[in-house]
Amino acid sequence: MEKSFAQWKKQCLNKVDLSKKGAVDEAIEHVVSLLNSREEFFTTSSCSGRVILIDGAPESSAVQKQNCAWLFVSHHKCTSEDLLSALAGCSGDAVLKFEPFVLHVQCRRLEDAQLMHSVAIDSGFRNSGLTVGKTGKIITAIRSTHGLEVPLSHDGTLLIPQEYITYLTQVANQKMEENHRRISRFYQNLQSALLTEKRQRFQIQDPRDAPETEKGTDEEEEKEERKKTSVYKRRRKREQHETDGCHGDGDSSVPGLEDCLDLFT
Repeated sequence: MEKSFAQWKKQCLNKVDLSKKGAVDEAIEHVVSLLNSREEFFTTSSCSGRVILIDGAPESSAVQKQNCAWLFVSHHKCTSEDLLSALAGCSGDAVLKFEPFVLHVQCRRLEDAQLMHSVAIDSGFRNSGLTVGKTGKIITAIRSTHGLEVPLSHDGTLLIPQEYITYLTQVANQKMEENHRRISRFYQNLQSALLTEKRQRFQIQDPRDAPETEKGTDEEEEKEERKKTSVYKRRRKREQHETDGCHGDGDSSVPGLEDCLDLFT
């Protein structure tokens, strides 16, 4: 399994990026870089989130998406003027979409995938999940549910007033802002989880590295026990002496000064 994972990672990271952009989105370069630098992860596909305007896709089938025209795409916030300008070239059924951040990560072990899934859920990506393929590939998909999809035109005719396009632009931009907040939260939670996992693994591998405070506590307890034992022996010895010397000179029932001090030890 270890050898196969290393081969998959090398093959994936060395192949040509076939996405439309041909590179990792700038907003998530730090996330992808962190994951690919770890021996237990590598990314297979990603998108930081985008606003897109598509012509010729009244339904969301894969074939239609491949054959449609992309009128507008932005991985940042946009303006209503951007959308209206793009709609001028529409001759079919235009659809406005906001697609949130998505990331697919192949993991070395199931425990690694579970860690990634937990981080994703805690960061707000509640549509995330993981799959195990027949060949042993373990993939965690990090996805969210705050998308947007609205038809704007039919056969090249705009179906809504421009005021509504302005409103949709505001909604899409708000979703983009929330998307970036979740990405930031995911990155911070991922760093924290990886650091915690590393510390736990180190403690398991090196059980001899016990904290000095625990060692000190054990030594103090041992000293206290020896002290108690010594006091007990002195008391037993004194009691035996009093019993043996009750016919001697003086009143043995009255303890001396040294005996009184021992009693308060």
